Amino acid sequence: MKRSESSRRITVLLLGFVGLAMQTAVYAWLWFSVYYPILHDWRRKTLQLDQETGEYVLVGDWYMGRGLTYTIWGHIFTLLLYFVLLIVISNAYGGLKIGYLKPLDVFLSQIFILFLVNFFTYAQFLIIRIQYVDVLPMLGMFLIQLLISFAWAYITNALYMRIFPPRRLLLVNGEYAADDIISKFDTRKDKYTIVKKINISEGIDKVYEECLGDYDGVIIWDVPSQYRNGLVKYCYGRNIRIYVMPKITDVLLKGSSQLHVFDTPVLLLREYSIKIEQRFIKRFLDILISLLLIIITSPLMLIAAIVTKLYDGGPVLYKQVRCTKDRREFKIMKFRSMSVDAEKDGVARLAAKNDSRITPFGKFIRACRIDELPQLFNILIGDMSFIGPRPERPEIIDQYMEEMPEFAFRTKVKAGLTGYAQVYGKYNTTPYDKLKLDLTYIENYSLWLDLKIALLTPKILITPDATEGIEDDQITAKKNS
Repeated sequence: MKRSESSRRITVLLLGFVGLAMQTAVYAWLWFSVYYPILHDWRRKTLQLDQETGEYVLVGDWYMGRGLTYTIWGHIFTLLLYFVLLIVISNAYGGLKIGYLKPLDVFLSQIFILFLVNFFTYAQFLIIRIQYVDVLPMLGMFLIQLLISFAWAYITNALYMRIFPPRRLLLVNGEYAADDIISKFDTRKDKYTIVKKINISEGIDKVYEECLGDYDGVIIWDVPSQYRNGLVKYCYGRNIRIYVMPKITDVLLKGSSQLHVFDTPVLLLREYSIKIEQRFIKRFLDILISLLLIIITSPLMLIAAIVTKLYDGGPVLYKQVRCTKDRREFKIMKFRSMSVDAEKDGVARLAAKNDSRITPFGKFIRACRIDELPQLFNILIGDMSFIGPRPERPEIIDQYMEEMPEFAFRTKVKAGLTGYAQVYGKYNTTPYDKLKLDLTYIENYSLWLDLKIALLTPKILITPDATEGIEDDQITAKKNS
């Protein structure tokens, strides 16, 4: 098993290195053929005013002297810097998770990785040249890199799957049905195969014996704590891979601090995990960035408002009561994407797949998340933050809390425009899973985590699963039994 896992890791690293090396090679070609000559030989176009026509005409180049002059080590450093940027940003976006993510997800990640790295690189050229540098060669390189990335994502995934077949897994479940977790694993049949299921009610000794079978790992799903703890130790002691679906308590403890006041480890779970100085910086950035984005996106918001109004004459904005920190109610603002009588029966419900209530233009602005832009004003006035658990309606919170009182834990912090659950979950993620995702954010909060979520958010704009609605027979994301 250890040798197999080492082989997997080495294969992923090698395939990732080849992919980044190919992208760097394309950049090297552009650097030596286009941008280094430009930065090395500084010339400024000389224009002169024609007295008869009143227009400026080109009269020649004014030689300003030599710019950059690199030795071989200077070129190596330039290319190495590009390669390192690819590695760092790929680590944040998951662009090298071959065999873990679907090839399309890897490619989508690569789009943002290459865009960011090329943007930073082009900005360096502008700083060095202190004047405009032609961007067209960089855009051409970007397109070539995308073609390489697309082919690389699918070829490496096929190669990985050919070398390493899906893991054969044993599922151990408890009182509740395992249909939900089985359906999730079935979405990645290229990676996992649940070959057998055993319930803890069959006896813990029989479960222990079954774990020693011909499996590549064991899934522990909703097993009571008195059995789960022993089962984890049993598998761990025998080098058996374990997939444990955490309970809410596990998520909370994962974000705790470890103290060394005594001669035994002590876990500290604070009543409020975000420190006062972090809250101050978070609020300052919310105000600053929301003001900037309101200015930048104002033309887009104006167009969206006009089209929404012209479609059926209804209101432009859709205001709805939501809950933020400590369940304080406020009115969230969105561009209306549904028909005026979408909830004429007075029942609060999430959007379903192929929801007939959504207007044609509404489908577009929902897919591009343009409908969310008015929430910049909610952020500016302090009802929301950029990053945090998405605000729910009071009545939906009440429905979830009937079966899961811990759902209120999400309101320990201010609601957000985007959040951990949006980046790592889907629109129709179950309330229980959404709660665990949001608690992971709350209990592991840092400004770097906010930045990481902000960087990952654009990816979900073009990821179909992120906007997938609930089933037609559902009102909320809670699964019907």
